[in-house]
Amino acid sequence: MLYFVRHTHPAESCPAKDPFMGSQLLAHLSPSNAAKYGVRIHGEAVLNGRHTLVLIVEADDLENLKRFMAPFHQAGQVEYVEASRCEEVVERAGC
Repeated sequence: MLYFVRHTHPAESCPAKDPFMGSQLLAHLSPSNAAKYGVRIHGEAVLNGRHTLVLIVEADDLENLKRFMAPFHQAGQVEYVEASRCEEVVERAGC
């Protein structure tokens, strides 16, 4: 299943401010670590100045994805939205 994931956190608790937390974040988002949870990250970006991380991921199921995102829940909010590739939407004739 394909998912769009959005994580937001307060500016004052931004993990990127702390070098240790930043390196932990990068290690957590690594392809090898994500694979341990049955997650494949297709894309990620941080929205500058908004303290928002967005991901496009494939996951075996939502519970595995939530387990993978657990550290982000500790820092702020996480939203999960089921998604589809454009070709799938065209094949089924609608969003």
